[in-house]
Amino acid sequence: MGQTEWNCGDWVIYRKQKSSTSPGQRASNVHPASKGDLYHYTVDKYWIVEKLLDSGEVQLCTRRGKRHRVSSNDPMLRRANWWQRLLNRRRYEAIETTELPANSP
Repeated sequence: MGQTEWNCGDWVIYRKQKSSTSPGQRASNVHPASKGDLYHYTVDKYWIVEKLLDSGEVQLCTRRGKRHRVSSNDPMLRRANWWQRLLNRRRYEAIETTELPANSP
């Protein structure tokens, strides 16, 4: 698969892997741990590309103003298609209207 070309402002979905004793409503691909009370699962995160870094990474911004650096060819990162953009429009608009701290990178 070819490398995706990213632009600042792109609406993306990052499939984040998590573990906990009680997965939330948005959890998918839920599997119990082999020994213990934990579950392993993934959750779709709706973020916006904030910066393209020289290291080949993209900096993503969350609804609460947090930033994450992810490889631009990470298989868990994908562009939101038109249907996902329509269904999750409020999530992305909330990020675009978030006021960022003055000392943000």
